[in-house]
Amino acid sequence: MGKIVVVVEDVDAARTALRWALQNLLRYGDIIILLHVFTPTRSKSKKKRRVLRLRGFQLALSFNDICNTVLDAKVEIVVREGDLEGRTIVSTVREVGASALVVGLHDQSFLYKMAMAQGNITNNLNCRILAIKQPLSSTPTTTKRPTAADSSTGLEFSQIEIARLCVPPQVPQKIPYRILPSPFHIIWRRSRRKKEST
Repeated sequence: MGKIVVVVEDVDAARTALRWALQNLLRYGDIIILLHVFTPTRSKSKKKRRVLRLRGFQLALSFNDICNTVLDAKVEIVVREGDLEGRTIVSTVREVGASALVVGLHDQSFLYKMAMAQGNITNNLNCRILAIKQPLSSTPTTTKRPTAADSSTGLEFSQIEIARLCVPPQVPQKIPYRILPSPFHIIWRRSRRKKEST
């Protein structure tokens, strides 16, 4: 059972990333965590924070509607207040122990800011990072839209890095007996029945 964190943003790239994850990454028993991080306000008004949290939750619910198209999808919603540089996302991904982070890649994506500030992103996250870019719009003369079957093939997919892929250690098989025991360890016993019958 893996935990897949999908960053919820009000951009088409984030919705495309969620659809891609549902079609290509989700396995039976996996949990999708829809994570929305809203920026803190400068005012100390609790009402403004509550409104921002409510908007973020409503946005996450619209992403949950996309998840409802998949049978037996387990979804959790997390809405947090945090920065635009991605520190809150990193701490949440580590806190839940996610196996993958799915991000819709766009011009204002936090991945660019983290890469500029820290260089190696995967060391901070300790999971797979999958960045899905919105496909470029077609020319105005072509109006064909991809169908549900071929929508994932038209995506430009950039995989930042796959880290920590390893085969789990295998426990050696326990053998309850020796295959070729030493003849010196064999104890011979005589049956008492022969003595009693004589």
